[in-house]
Amino acid sequence: MITLRPATMDDIEILRHWDEQPHVIESDPDTDWKWEVELRRDPDWREQLIAECDGIPIGMVQIIDPVREDSHYWGEIEENLRAIDIWIGEVEFLGRGFGTTMMNLALGKCFSNPLVQSVLIDPLASNLRAHRFYERIGFRFVEEREFGGELCHVYSISRSDFEKKKDVMNRPGFAGE
Repeated sequence: MITLRPATMDDIEILRHWDEQPHVIESDPDTDWKWEVELRRDPDWREQLIAECDGIPIGMVQIIDPVREDSHYWGEIEENLRAIDIWIGEVEFLGRGFGTTMMNLALGKCFSNPLVQSVLIDPLASNLRAHRFYERIGFRFVEEREFGGELCHVYSISRSDFEKKKDVMNRPGFAGE
C-alpha cells in the first residue's frame, strides 16, 4: 500500500541518496534541493511528502501553489493552480505502478481544495518516458517552455478531467490502465 507522509529531517539521507541516482539526475540534472534548508522550512504554500510502500520510502512528491511559491519559478501565473514534482528514488521501484499511485494520491490532495482548478507539471522536453506517464494519467500538453535554462514540456490536468478519470477507475470491473 502506498501512502504519502510529510518529509522530515529524518529523511535527509535518503533524499540525498536519491538525488545521486542516475535516473533522478537524468530527469532533473541541475536542481540542488538544499534539503538541509528546505526540510526545516514549512511554508503554507508547499507540501514535501515521502511516498512509502508498506512503510518503505520509495519516492518524493512536492506540491506547491505556483502563485505563492517564493522563487517565482512559474513566473506570472493564474490563481487556483498547483504544481507537482514527483520522483521514484530507486530504479527497482520504477515501472511497477508506484508512480501512478503516488501521482493519483498527490492529485487527490491538490483537488481536495475546492478552489484548485488545475495541476501543472514540467518534465524535461527530452524525458519522453515522463511525457507518456503523465499523458496516461490524464495530463494534457500545454506548451514548451524554458525553466532555469532547461527546455521543458508543461502539462496540465483539470479538476474535471481528474474527476472523470476517478469515475472510470471506480467503476465495477475496472482493472487498471
